[in-house]
Amino acid sequence: MRFIGSKTALVNEIENVINENTIGNEQIFCDLFSGTGTVARHFKSRYEIYSNDLLHFSYVIQKATIENNELPQFLKLKELGIVDPFSFLEETPIADCSYDEYFITQNYSPNKNCDRMYVSNKNATRIDFIRNTIEAWKQSSLINDTEYFYLLAGLIEGVPYVSNITGTYGAYLKEWDKRTYKEFEMRRLEVLDNKKNNRCFNTDGGKLIEELEGDILYLDPPYNSRQYAPNYHLLETISKYDYPTIKGVTGMRDYAEQKSLYCVKSEVLSAFDDLISKAKFTHIVVSYSSDGLMSAEQIEAVLKKHGISDTFKRYDIPYRKYKGKLSKQADTLYEYIFYIKKDFILENSDIISSFPNNTMVMQSKKYIKSPLNYIGGKYKLLPQIMPLFPPQINTLVDLFSGGANVGINTNANSIICNDINTKIIEMFTAFQQIDEQEIVFQIERNIKSFKLSKENQEGFLKFRDYYNNCPNPIDLYTLACYSFNYQFRFNNDLKYNNPFGKNRSQFSENMRTNLLLFVRKLKHTNIRFTNMDFARFDISNLGETDLVYCDPPYLITTGSYNDGNRGFKDWGENEETELYELLDKLNVQGVKFALSNVLTHKGKTNEILMNWSKKYKVVHLNFDYSNSSHNTVKGVSDEVLIINY
Repeated sequence: MRFIGSKTALVNEIENVINENTIGNEQIFCDLFSGTGTVARHFKSRYEIYSNDLLHFSYVIQKATIENNELPQFLKLKELGIVDPFSFLEETPIADCSYDEYFITQNYSPNKNCDRMYVSNKNATRIDFIRNTIEAWKQSSLINDTEYFYLLAGLIEGVPYVSNITGTYGAYLKEWDKRTYKEFEMRRLEVLDNKKNNRCFNTDGGKLIEELEGDILYLDPPYNSRQYAPNYHLLETISKYDYPTIKGVTGMRDYAEQKSLYCVKSEVLSAFDDLISKAKFTHIVVSYSSDGLMSAEQIEAVLKKHGISDTFKRYDIPYRKYKGKLSKQADTLYEYIFYIKKDFILENSDIISSFPNNTMVMQSKKYIKSPLNYIGGKYKLLPQIMPLFPPQINTLVDLFSGGANVGINTNANSIICNDINTKIIEMFTAFQQIDEQEIVFQIERNIKSFKLSKENQEGFLKFRDYYNNCPNPIDLYTLACYSFNYQFRFNNDLKYNNPFGKNRSQFSENMRTNLLLFVRKLKHTNIRFTNMDFARFDISNLGETDLVYCDPPYLITTGSYNDGNRGFKDWGENEETELYELLDKLNVQGVKFALSNVLTHKGKTNEILMNWSKKYKVVHLNFDYSNSSHNTVKGVSDEVLIINY
């Protein structure tokens, strides 16, 4: 779907901003100006989503992909012999295309009464046939609401692929574009089940904001004077199919009720101020263009007026980075991402403690996030992994614990976190043994002594040299807070060598709170840390009420942690086979196990895993997280959890 201001290319930057400024236990994400739903769908795997847009066709897409959590079954249609409704709608012969109710054919395709060239006559007829059939099925109760919106969204998403336009429907081309000669096809949309009560709305965001509350509010309002409704009038008519009165050369429908104040220069600032003032959300993230009706300074002023002023941040993303062949003028354009925190606490959150420096710590029903940004960490996958664990666990063994996201969040009588990385295990042990106020004191002392900041690279390098000469676990954590991507990296001599995280990395208030939440949970959990090769771990005392969770390096990915060049053992086919043999032994012993891995990645297949896994249950996890060794732009990894219970 080509859509004005689409954030498809910006969504990873938006995620980075959210990761940098949130604690990690946020639950509700609201996309108030959702458009085609790119951002809402991206974050559905992590949060309960509230999605809204004033345009009805956008609402339909959100109903199908956000509110809906499963692919429809179409059971009643199957009883009639319609096994695949999509194929039926696309391939059923149309006996007579002169029906008066074929509104698109009569008004947007060339015929004796119409010169408009939005779609070819053949495709217009097919669109009308599909739209009328979907409506007839709904009226006859042959499909339910979920099935109705899913089919309708598939129809709408297919229209741009055969439309005779340059991008929007404000005008049509006077010659047929090559895409218009293709036969119309509906789109089979992917649906992720995040097991949450997602909600979609079709109303004015300025009014809806009074009824909602949550953790993260994402705003992507229109930024110039072009109203969206007339630019997408054809999709709106197909969606509503309300036989509107149309006018003009382009056959425009009336859109008086869908005009946005954000497209009116005299109204936009007031509308934005009113929205932010009423927003009952803890974190606010705003996308906007540098050539928008509001200036960056005006947006900053509004956000600081209603938010916590010293939490404000602005991220400038060069426009050319996300757009293709543009004029030289584009070099001066930026996509802005603004962030601010509001002094608002959800009613279902529980303030559990006040830590040093008046840091208020909230604990909700979401998971605790590891304070370490460990490559391949499973925090974002926890909502999919944890429900698959047995309800009662005596001892959990997290055999490749890494950042300990799984171990710290598992409800077990006792927990053993093991990892071959001595540095990480030493750090967790220190967190467990040292008083939380002393931990913060040592971190702040380091920051003051070396003048650490997002800009002071010289201070960072001096501190890195200091650590490598006198290694200390708390110093290592502090060092990582100012390192590139907040990650831990060593050379073969176990010297820390991660570069400086210029203009991004720092020990922020969110990181402080996240650390203290983790430490508090650590001190109140029956958990111990061990440091050994997985093959040497003693499994003889484990029984049927225990669970061994494994998240090893992935054989077919390119993570730096498994290349043998970071001071720790590499990972190859021998290690892979040895792990499977260990899991087979656990199975014979009656011990439950769960293995995280990827079956395919960037066109590669782990044949060893594929063959071995046939003996057990394979659960496919529909997720792709950005900071992992197997993230890819060109293909989605098949992330799985393999279990023997």
